[in-house]
Amino acid sequence: MSLYLGIDTSNYTTSVALYDSENGEMIQRKQLLPVKKGNLGLRQSDAVFHHTKQLPELVESLCSQRKGTISAIGVSVKPRLVEGSYMPCFLCGEGLARSLSAFTGAEMYTTSHQAGHIFAALFSSQKEEYISSPFLSFHVSGGTTDCLLCLPDKENIINISCVATSLDLKAGQAVDRVGVMLGLQFPCGKELEDLALKSDRNYKIKPVLKGMDCSLSGLENKCMKMKNDGESPEDIANYCLTYIYATIREMLACAKKEYGDIPVVFAGGVMSNSIIRNRILSQYDAVFAQPQYSCDNASGLALFARIKKEMVIS
Repeated sequence: MSLYLGIDTSNYTTSVALYDSENGEMIQRKQLLPVKKGNLGLRQSDAVFHHTKQLPELVESLCSQRKGTISAIGVSVKPRLVEGSYMPCFLCGEGLARSLSAFTGAEMYTTSHQAGHIFAALFSSQKEEYISSPFLSFHVSGGTTDCLLCLPDKENIINISCVATSLDLKAGQAVDRVGVMLGLQFPCGKELEDLALKSDRNYKIKPVLKGMDCSLSGLENKCMKMKNDGESPEDIANYCLTYIYATIREMLACAKKEYGDIPVVFAGGVMSNSIIRNRILSQYDAVFAQPQYSCDNASGLALFARIKKEMVIS
């Protein structure tokens, strides 16, 4: 039996996953970090505490579903694969992975949280073959609104370079700030989507782009003005998500003009939004992670460990 363990301790989710390469089964366990109502996040010290508390329970739950010898461990150790990228919360997952590797003899392979999102999207869409040639990936979440060029790479499997990003507010930040403004519980993505689906307004948005990069800073201010003017929460939610969709659509159009007709993969929590996903799919041939693999999860790290192990053996 070839089992591969993935571990991810992101800013707001503790996650572990076990991948059986013989039958393709992926089992994952994850738990959001607790955030008090009305707050927009956690201090890193609190995130580290909650990861430390939640990890053993999730691992125990995972092991109750499947036992066996671990062939390799994949773990995220930083937000992105760039110099200076660092968050203390990732030390929790790395520490567990190192300990398990030392005790069991299983190889440990490290990568970034962002790479984990991309591999999770490739797994859930059954597009693992994309790693052998160039493709574009959008990672849209609370910390990123990035268009990424992904190229085959011996060291990291894929070499990820950011070719466009948000110059200010990130899409996930906008969703959560608008959601909290409307009284929703952080993280606000699902509740904001449910509100937006009740609105029948059609908004024409002109995104703010500088080259291929975008600016989302005006979105929060506009939604605040709509609230002060007495517009409904449903219409405000609709406007917020339509604005994000229009921005990503324009970034994608620019990227395709620059890099040609290569595959496009969408990953990250914001891309689990059905409104944004369906509108993009109506215009472009693109691949989206399934919703359960869009939000922070360790499944991509488990797949990364399997591919990395096979590359080392070959």
